[in-house]
Amino acid sequence: MTGAAGRVVAGRYELATVLGQGGMGQVWTAYDQRLDRRVAVKLLRPDKVAGQDAEELRRRFVRECRVTAQVDHPGLVTVHDAGSEGEELFLVMQYIDGADLAGHLAEHTPYPWQWAVAVAAQLCAVLSAVHAVPIVHRDLKPRNVMVKQDGTVTVLDLGVASVMDADTTRLTHTGTPIGSPAYMAPEQAMGGAVGPYTDLYALGVVLHELLSGDVPFSGSTALGVLHRHLYEPPLPVRRIRPEVPEALEDLVLRLLAKDPQHRPASAQEVYEHLELLLPARGTPTGAALDPTRPFLRPHAPWPDRARTPAPQPTPATPVTDTPGQTDIARAVDEVKRLLGEGRVTQAVDILGGILPAAAEQHGAHSPVVRTLRKQYAATLLDDGQYRRALPELRRLADERAAEAGQADPQALRFRYEAAQCLEQLGEPAAALAEYRAVLPYYENQYVAAGGPELAHDVRRRIGHLLLALGDRGAAHDTLARLLHDVERTHGPGHPLGAEIRRTLHWLGQVRG
Repeated sequence: MTGAAGRVVAGRYELATVLGQGGMGQVWTAYDQRLDRRVAVKLLRPDKVAGQDAEELRRRFVRECRVTAQVDHPGLVTVHDAGSEGEELFLVMQYIDGADLAGHLAEHTPYPWQWAVAVAAQLCAVLSAVHAVPIVHRDLKPRNVMVKQDGTVTVLDLGVASVMDADTTRLTHTGTPIGSPAYMAPEQAMGGAVGPYTDLYALGVVLHELLSGDVPFSGSTALGVLHRHLYEPPLPVRRIRPEVPEALEDLVLRLLAKDPQHRPASAQEVYEHLELLLPARGTPTGAALDPTRPFLRPHAPWPDRARTPAPQPTPATPVTDTPGQTDIARAVDEVKRLLGEGRVTQAVDILGGILPAAAEQHGAHSPVVRTLRKQYAATLLDDGQYRRALPELRRLADERAAEAGQADPQALRFRYEAAQCLEQLGEPAAALAEYRAVLPYYENQYVAAGGPELAHDVRRRIGHLLLALGDRGAAHDTLARLLHDVERTHGPGHPLGAEIRRTLHWLGQVRG
């Protein structure tokens, strides 16, 4: 698929960074140059999708545009534009400022049961609107749900939805089953008829996960997970979280019924049950991403919004194919301005665009290019673009080590940040190896400034990576030794020590 940062789609939407990639193509953050706002753009190249009929994919994509635009609900992502450009199809959608529900759950474990109720109630409102079209979402899961800064919930990706008519039924039966195994209803797993009751089952899986911390059925293979959906009863959530109201546990078990006829009749009915458990009107905490806030003070303004506005990037200054010194200097000034305003994503685009020209003009190893590359790597890291940041940081680390030695503080910092990228990219073994490689330099006092603090941080990360890799014994020993050193250096009240003690307590329970 074509498409790179800086490309302008339909003469208007400037692509910035890839948000994700799936069966229907790529999703990018982009800048609407006409209206000066951030948007999300989905691109599809039907003739380049291996193993699929290009014309069928084109029809599915066109249907996605029409279907999503039919549903008018604040809990659904808004469609702004759609069309084709050359061999590609594009769909322009609202950009959501917030966190996906999976990340939100990970950041707030254990998830308060009141939050779970508030999320589920909002999802019921969305599903009621979707099912009225009638549409079946087919792929409701935490990764397809965003919690916005004001606590409201937005459902993404109706692109895999099925409009319930004969033509669509034929279309969806020609490909592989749509959906995610962990959230797939038994009838969907068996390739049977789906309906609103299928989304209600997925809602039950999501609720179970929010309340217990895990999906009701997991396994090493997709077939194994689907088999459990078909034949195993779910574990009642009160056995894991006794504080969950009995009525809520009963509702989750009804949603997870194997037979669709035994589930609630509609999303509206589910909402009526959840409404009894919603928090009463009151004063919100003021914190962002609290899903109970819309019920505590419906439609109330969010006071923090005026102090911490969401970034609204402006389009980048175009850089010509062979920019001169003035163009590079202007671009650098633009980057400084964007970074000063917190517009990190677009600053990344500009830095990436001027680096090749600057290297050609000044030399790849010149001080000006080295400075630009450092800023580029740091900005990528700030923007969470770990896959792009990793090779830049590795290259900077190797060059600096060749010039100043392996123990050079700057070279070590680049390697430390590269290890962070590996950790974020889900490569724990590689991250562990990198952290272990830099740790001796910090422990041996080669780095005077910040050495002990960084050494403690590296050791903490090593302990958690060992845990992620399943070596609980080594993780326990690593963290126990670290706790001793932290308390000897900072005393028993240090926050890092408290964090380590909590992890060790949990590890002790697991090992016991």
